[in-house]
Amino acid sequence: MSDLPRTVKVKEVGPRDGLQAEAATLPTEDKLRLIGCLADAGLKEIEATSFVSPKAIPVLADAAEVFAGLDRRPGVTYSAIVPNEKGARRAVEAGADEIQVFLAATEGYNRSNVRMSVEESLEQAARVAEVVLGAEIPFVAVLSTAFGCPYEGAVAPERVLELCGRLIGIGVEEVTFGDTTGMAYPTQVGELSRAYGERYPDVPLRLHFHNTRGMGLANVLAALEAGVDRFDASVGGLGGSPYAPGATGNIPTEDLVHMLHEMGVETGVDLEALISCARLLEELLGHELPGQVMKAGICGHLTAGAS
Repeated sequence: MSDLPRTVKVKEVGPRDGLQAEAATLPTEDKLRLIGCLADAGLKEIEATSFVSPKAIPVLADAAEVFAGLDRRPGVTYSAIVPNEKGARRAVEAGADEIQVFLAATEGYNRSNVRMSVEESLEQAARVAEVVLGAEIPFVAVLSTAFGCPYEGAVAPERVLELCGRLIGIGVEEVTFGDTTGMAYPTQVGELSRAYGERYPDVPLRLHFHNTRGMGLANVLAALEAGVDRFDASVGGLGGSPYAPGATGNIPTEDLVHMLHEMGVETGVDLEALISCARLLEELLGHELPGQVMKAGICGHLTAGAS
């Protein structure tokens, strides 16, 4: 096994990517309670919400209210995801610390998700860049279906890398590859991550895995071995795209942090406190979440005192 990163940056996406898949809308005050819990657990990057059309995703219609109600913890970046220039202006006005634009690597998913061609989304991304960089706010991009598309199947690595180049060309400071429906597998992840690092060594790569086919944490390990040290995860494993058939939740944040800590990789996250956040979310939603560590417990605790 190659040397692994000593530290990993974990971005919590449950308040946005997780909640957008819920049928019922969580009240704003409960969202703020969850976000506060996650920040207190030591997560320094939290995707708080998305400034999308309320008609498209009604459960995120309170995006401005979420930002207005944040009890901001020092050192925590509260980010927002936007699909277009209008969303970017709303996010800037709301006080987002970081703004993410998103588009897909494939025409089929992009049209299903935002009703635009990929080329049209790139044009929107350029307009978003003007708004965000003009406001001197960090600007990053999420490239969905980077490892496979539910409508088109396999995605050529060169297609993904070419789109990355265009995004970087408009000022993107970090690129996230989204495994939107859990189609990625470890060798593929390692190869694409290394190829990205060789072509764009100065722009960090982040990976966003869904656990649809049970390969989420295996893909994280492959990415770690390829030198990636930034990952998205969702508390309790909540989530799933409303535009992707068969999509399930992201890798659970507490499962990711548990694995990293067992491997000696630091995250700065208090795992016990994070598990409490997952249990809080179950209580708020009123249904069970798929996370495993919140059910089975922390390995080190199970062996403490054993002879």
